[in-house]
Amino acid sequence: MEESFQILDLIDSISERHLQLRKLTQTLWNNSSDIYLSNSEWFIISIIVKKEVPISYITNKVDITRQATHKLIKSLESKGIVETFYVAHNKKNKFIRLTPLGEECYRKNEALKATIEQKIAAKIGNDNLDIFKQILKADWGI
Repeated sequence: MEESFQILDLIDSISERHLQLRKLTQTLWNNSSDIYLSNSEWFIISIIVKKEVPISYITNKVDITRQATHKLIKSLESKGIVETFYVAHNKKNKFIRLTPLGEECYRKNEALKATIEQKIAAKIGNDNLDIFKQILKADWGI
């Protein structure tokens, strides 16, 4: 086990692993694609995959300022990953959805993450990985 993780409690261990995995996925993506995407942009993409949502929903879900949300969405729009629009019956709220390019990027990133998951399974064992995933998905009562 990595020595630096030996002294961490549960919450800090989860946090460190999360940061480690996010950095790895971002690096793998950015090394294999001409389209640079930050972790915050990936978070927005994961929220809107296969659905159209109001931008206000994104702001609440990612827990960042409205201005930061709009900046990230503008960046994603400029890269051709998302498009924003108004629906006919609701001119008050602007909505967001993935473009075909955004959907393609999402699929490719999912494949990269599956590769990472396979490497983790090879290291800790498939059974342990399955148990770990079940634990993470369980209701922790918090």
